[in-house]
Amino acid sequence: MECPGCAAELTEPRLFCTTCGTALPPKCSACGGINPIGARFCAFCGVPIGAARRTPPIRSEPAPLIARPGPAVSTAERRQITVMFCDLVGSTPLSTRLDPEDLREIIGRYHVMVATTVDRFKGFVAKYMGDGVLAYFGYPHAHEYDAEQAVRAGLALIDAIGELQAPQRLQVRIGIATGLVVVGDLTGTGSAQEQAIVGETPNLAARLQAHAEPNAILIAESSRRQVGARFEVRDLGLQSLKGFAEPRRVWRVLRENRALGEFEALRSGTTPLVGRDDAMALLGRRWARAQSGRGQVVLISAEPGVGKSRLGEALAEQVATGTHARLRYFCSPHHQDTVLYPIIAHMERTAGFLHSDHPDTRLGKLQALLAAAAPPAADMALLAELHGLSSGDNPPPPDLTPQGKKDRTLEALLRQIEGLARQQPVLMTFDDVHWIDPTSQDLLNRIIERVANWPLLLLVLFRPEFQPPWNGQPHVTLLTLARLDRHTTAAMVDAIAGTAALSAEVMEEIAERADGVPLFVEELTKAVLEAGAHGPAALSAMPHPGLSVPASLHASLMARLDRLGPAAKGVAQTGAAIGREFSHSLLVSVTDLSESDLRQALDRLTQAGLVFVHGTPPQTSYVFKHALVQDAAYGTLLRSRRRRLHARIAATLEDQFPEIVLVQPALLAQHCSAAGRAEQAAAYWLKAGQQALAFSAMTEAVAQLRRGLGALRGLPDTPWHRQQELDLQIALASALTATAGWATADVHNTLARARMLAEQIDRPEYLAPLIVSQWTFHFVRAEHRLTLALGEQLETNGRARNDVATQLLGRLFHGTTNFYLGEFVAARAVLEQCMEFADPAYRSVKGLSFDLYAAVLAYLALTLACLGYVDQARSRMDEAVAEARRLGHSHTLAHVLIFASRLHWLTASPMLHLDEVQALTTEHGFRYYLGWAQAFRGRSLIAAGQATDGLALLGQGLAELRATGGVVCTPMLFTWLAEAHALLGQTEEQRDCLAEAARLIETTEERFLEAELLHRVPGDLLTATGDRHAAEQAYRQAIVTAERQSAKLLQLRASASLARLWRDQGRRAEARDLLGPICGWFTEGFGAADLQAAQALLDELA
Repeated sequence: MECPGCAAELTEPRLFCTTCGTALPPKCSACGGINPIGARFCAFCGVPIGAARRTPPIRSEPAPLIARPGPAVSTAERRQITVMFCDLVGSTPLSTRLDPEDLREIIGRYHVMVATTVDRFKGFVAKYMGDGVLAYFGYPHAHEYDAEQAVRAGLALIDAIGELQAPQRLQVRIGIATGLVVVGDLTGTGSAQEQAIVGETPNLAARLQAHAEPNAILIAESSRRQVGARFEVRDLGLQSLKGFAEPRRVWRVLRENRALGEFEALRSGTTPLVGRDDAMALLGRRWARAQSGRGQVVLISAEPGVGKSRLGEALAEQVATGTHARLRYFCSPHHQDTVLYPIIAHMERTAGFLHSDHPDTRLGKLQALLAAAAPPAADMALLAELHGLSSGDNPPPPDLTPQGKKDRTLEALLRQIEGLARQQPVLMTFDDVHWIDPTSQDLLNRIIERVANWPLLLLVLFRPEFQPPWNGQPHVTLLTLARLDRHTTAAMVDAIAGTAALSAEVMEEIAERADGVPLFVEELTKAVLEAGAHGPAALSAMPHPGLSVPASLHASLMARLDRLGPAAKGVAQTGAAIGREFSHSLLVSVTDLSESDLRQALDRLTQAGLVFVHGTPPQTSYVFKHALVQDAAYGTLLRSRRRRLHARIAATLEDQFPEIVLVQPALLAQHCSAAGRAEQAAAYWLKAGQQALAFSAMTEAVAQLRRGLGALRGLPDTPWHRQQELDLQIALASALTATAGWATADVHNTLARARMLAEQIDRPEYLAPLIVSQWTFHFVRAEHRLTLALGEQLETNGRARNDVATQLLGRLFHGTTNFYLGEFVAARAVLEQCMEFADPAYRSVKGLSFDLYAAVLAYLALTLACLGYVDQARSRMDEAVAEARRLGHSHTLAHVLIFASRLHWLTASPMLHLDEVQALTTEHGFRYYLGWAQAFRGRSLIAAGQATDGLALLGQGLAELRATGGVVCTPMLFTWLAEAHALLGQTEEQRDCLAEAARLIETTEERFLEAELLHRVPGDLLTATGDRHAAEQAYRQAIVTAERQSAKLLQLRASASLARLWRDQGRRAEARDLLGPICGWFTEGFGAADLQAAQALLDELA
């Protein structure tokens, strides 16, 4: 700008000349127009000058946002563009009611709104005509989806116009047409200069606009063909339009089509697919089967860059015209420990989540996305929780275990997919499955199990190192892609080069370096083409030494990035640090570039085919076309630059993306780790591990928590460090327990380390739950002397902290250990003291997952039964069951029902709860209790004479218990197995099972059923084989043991067995003398089967 006072040249916008102080004419920040001094509104675009100066709108690239075109084009050119004509409805009546200045301000705001919206969708505002706006999509820069973007811009304008402040609600009419035009000639002079566009297309757009109703978009047939099925439209048929001799077919746009399953499908550009005819034919046949309702799975295995993803995209392009839904999930090397990462990312991308969205807005978007499959409220609540949202309706039960929640969530996802497939065929792709997280693989396993009856084709893409577990199923096909041969490579180079005639030498070099990998062929060919700055002819003639053909794919990719300019290269590096997929909103917050510079850099990357774009502003995100492209961009960063970049990404996520911090703490942990922020990394790994624990994603939890511990190594040994490690070790113990069971060395060592830390930093409140965990570890292993000591330690800890609940829990542990050691009198005394657990204040202790009062009642019931108080035992057990039902706590109910089944077996009563406990443990994933449920069902079958079936089920139950590390009470199961083998005449197996039961009783000192299992039952088996002398010795030992333990019920049972033996030997008087006193001892339980049988035998002997 030249100063009007002193003619000084001013290179920057100023209010006054710095040389002479003359006031300068204001330059509009919106359109760049120079206005008279004192002007309140821009003479060229109508924007208030002050407002424009204060808030410069986003500028389009490469031309200014509003009206003024860029540098003049020296020659006209032919090109296809999409033209949008937008007109403000009712501006003439509005002008009669408003002051001109007020009207001008409204028109100005309208122009800015249109310009901003058009720019957002990569359009270019070419001209303002009063209240009309002419915009181009495809000029001055063409994009592959210009017609789609024009329609999206129109829909956005209709949404935005209603929010514009005005005395009445404003509306617009919009017409859109696509066609060939001549563009580039200049008309007018000075500031009135504009680029002319000649052809039918702008006239057709204008006439369609005039034909439209308020807030409606009409599109021409040409645009309709371009947008395909991306929008829901209404065919208005042939319409007569002013100025056109023949009627034209017109379509009204209703809304964007969400039924495709993706917000906008990723597209791989025009890279040719060559050498894959057989593979495409196979996929076509599998798609046809899937459409008929016979679901198919195709496993596609290939090396990196050989074309797995491209093959899937080719199928999608081939079937695009048919009605179907598309679901695509991307696994990531950076999220292998992130629970359901590809599923959650797909849902958030497809639903159009914005980081600025309020949780209610996100929930609404999620509900709209899932509505097609009509999920029940319970499913909606579970799926909302995946995104850190609460639907408010039918939340999961508060006592639902992590495994139960995981199973229900996976089933909800399955129902969602099935519901979508029942409405229309589905093409589903799982990409890069070699990087899948364990929970997503669990979901994938379930999909493959069930898909055979759905109209769905599933493509599973992976590298050869991944070993798929799904081979061999009739609906599963394995397809292995090989590299291209030389002939096919040459064909691909020709297709990419187009009219550029490459020399044979260049072709040979590309083939040599690419080694048959299609991605390498593409990148090397494009690198050569882009290096040819003087056109195809010069490129073809270029001698070999002059060719800057990169020596590797990495060099090729970087050469292409370098030629795109430092801004594009920097954006690629930043995106690579974020991940293979990155959102525009995060990128703009992390980079130092302006919005316009960033958009230009991204346009360069997308036009070069190095990244693909999907979604529409402001939900736009980008994905590198291949992991190798991301690796190449990331690999150029120096370590120091990487650390700074990851630190900035982490800080941005923390400050501006709270929803990611909430839902994806593992992502923050990764960036903090890469940034060298060890303390923050450890804290986020802890959050991620705890989140995985809550979802029963135990494999992921173990990996994340161990990474958290790894982050702490090398840090100074401070109280914070120890506290953080303590929290990590406690969580890790829970995860290890769930994955490997209680009986592993890892669990023991982790708990020991955690307890040591708690003692070092003097955190007695941590000690109690840790002692509980250690007690559980040793209890499951039936190490009862250790559990006795831990119970005493827990009671001491509670007294030191004046914590009554902890004291009572220590006492309960003492009493339960007394029970398992066969010390029934002591157990009864201690357990009755623990009845104080009836006070609600003491009933829940951290570290245990069941109600303590119900547990006391159940243990007391078993103790009373062994002591001979059968009626009291049944009463206490009934109380326990009723209390568990009253609480509605599934874990407590499962625990109590298993104890009730033990009582039923012990008292020879019918097992009333087998069906309920089986269903409950299966539904909630209580693996330990499920093992017991199976064992009791097996035992009931054996007792009913179905030894073969009972033996199989009992074996399953024992295996389930052993898988959790369970040893406690297993002597009972081995004795039952021995009884089943005896019924089947399997003497050797019977002997082995009895020997194992005896070994376990001796090594564990678990003697509460010693009289029964070690002596009486073997005596019955000896009697059945005719060895009466050995049987008598066994019965006598059972009686002695029971008497020593005051176990009157077991003494009665052993005495009855010996009395029967003596009766059969004619020793009736001895039998009567033995049986009389013990039967006379009982003062209750006369309805118990054992007492009735003994009394009947005594009557017989009288």
